[in-house]
Amino acid sequence: MAAARNIRSAAWVRIAEDLWRLEINVWLEEGVKMEYGPNPDKIYPNDALKNICYIKNVITCKNIIVGDYTYYDDKNEPEKFEEHVTHHYDFLGDKLIIGKFCAIAKGIEFIMNGANHRMNSVTTYPFNIMGNGWEKSTPSLDDLPFKGDTVVGNDVWIGQNVTIMPGVQIGDGAIIAANSVVTKDVLPYHIVGGNPCRIIRKRFDDELIDYLLNLKWWDWPAKKIFSNLEILCSSDLEKIKSIK
Repeated sequence: MAAARNIRSAAWVRIAEDLWRLEINVWLEEGVKMEYGPNPDKIYPNDALKNICYIKNVITCKNIIVGDYTYYDDKNEPEKFEEHVTHHYDFLGDKLIIGKFCAIAKGIEFIMNGANHRMNSVTTYPFNIMGNGWEKSTPSLDDLPFKGDTVVGNDVWIGQNVTIMPGVQIGDGAIIAANSVVTKDVLPYHIVGGNPCRIIRKRFDDELIDYLLNLKWWDWPAKKIFSNLEILCSSDLEKIKSIK
């Protein structure tokens, strides 16, 4: 009997040790994740800054697609980012697609295709939505201007109170100045501003722009980004070419 008790006791000790090792491994794995930056699956990357939220984690609309680490900054409920995407109706099927590592300031408005009125008739007035018999003038979808999906690339910085019109394509690395109205496509790594938005200047020369577009640093694993933060944030632009 004593031998049997000893065997059972040893077995329980081994089980306890295995559970302890498993718990330690979980802690280590979580520690590694934290070591390489904030968790992209959290709403607030920094719990001390509730004005900044990762947009992808608060989206409910299937036609809004947002990449990792892209944030919206607003002291008034940044979690309600979707309220800044207006005239977005499922039956039209247009999408808002935003890449990774974008910084979007407060007051943004993405106007989607549902805002468009019929323009090929004498009047643009939307009689149909007023009802009371006027619905007989309901336009077909073919009568309404449709500009397609609105696409924002990766590593794009959008300043405060910017309005982006339907179907606009904004390239990787672009900067949109505050209070701008973006009516046309924006080239990668260009700075634009104004109403309507116009090119202010290119951020880099064409050679470096092409290099960065091929590099696609935003697609690197978290560990590689963490290891190269100093270079990514350096004003010595030649350093980026040293990363393999």
